[in-house]
Amino acid sequence: MSRERPRRATLPPAEENIKKLENVINEGNYYGAQQMYKSISARYVSAQRHSEALDILHSGACLQLKNGQVTCGSELAVIYVETLVKAKVPYDDDVLDCIRKIYKTFPQIPLPQDLGEDEDMQQLNEALGAAKIRVDCCLSFLKAAIKWSAEFGAHRNGSPELHVMLAEYVYSESPELDMTRVSYHFVRGNNPKKFASTLVNFMGKCYPGEDDLAIARAILMYLAMGNLRDANFLMDELKKHAQYKEHDLHRSDLIQFVNHLLPTLQRDALPLFNMLRTKYKSSIDREPAFNERLDEIAELFYGVQRRNPLQGMFGDIFKMMG
Repeated sequence: MSRERPRRATLPPAEENIKKLENVINEGNYYGAQQMYKSISARYVSAQRHSEALDILHSGACLQLKNGQVTCGSELAVIYVETLVKAKVPYDDDVLDCIRKIYKTFPQIPLPQDLGEDEDMQQLNEALGAAKIRVDCCLSFLKAAIKWSAEFGAHRNGSPELHVMLAEYVYSESPELDMTRVSYHFVRGNNPKKFASTLVNFMGKCYPGEDDLAIARAILMYLAMGNLRDANFLMDELKKHAQYKEHDLHRSDLIQFVNHLLPTLQRDALPLFNMLRTKYKSSIDREPAFNERLDEIAELFYGVQRRNPLQGMFGDIFKMMG
């Protein structure tokens, strides 16, 4: 007589497990709760009850992060996004709102200032280490969310709102500020006004000579994506701010180049475009990536085909051999 296989226990409504796990968190057993969130949500996924698995993971990510458990919370946040992918959940405002709620629970802790004693320096090093972990964890979550959004219905570059979130967090929390990364995500976002205010804030605390580079980089990034509208808007917004005027940026050759470039791109004026590149070459060469951006701009606005560096190199070799 064959023995019957035991039936798998029926899963209760997700709300029951959410309440139970919340109690474990409130007792301070963060690690124990983490393992339970992962194993219980996996059971709901196996049962094809993806919506409830997502509710459990969302609750767990927010609770862990609210309690300062950044590593645990971000791990659940990433699993939340992975579950969106498994369930093939389409990008929409409701899911974006859920992601935004997780993002807003990531801690924002200002670094200690005016430290000098050895003990204070140790405190600063610990704070810097913790800040780096927070930024890396938030980046892992938002990068995964951007990738999901691009695959399941948002813009091909990913959700503009998510790009803005990432840019904001990196700018406000990163102990080693990377304005190139901040700009990369802002130009893929949908809030040039916020980008402008971020650049103004940066001008107030950057080293001399970094301000015009940051502005030119932002404008050229927009233009390399064919976004002349937001490039002009950003420049107009910057000019409204007193901080911009105080820096005498209108005297910078690089800013003069940008100011000439923007109206040039509104016309069929390739010779003028090339003349500007030649005239301001020394300023453009201050950042090697600028020439690559300008090649992309020439291709987008004037149809100038970019030369493959390898093709050029081999072409020169063949000429020498011939």
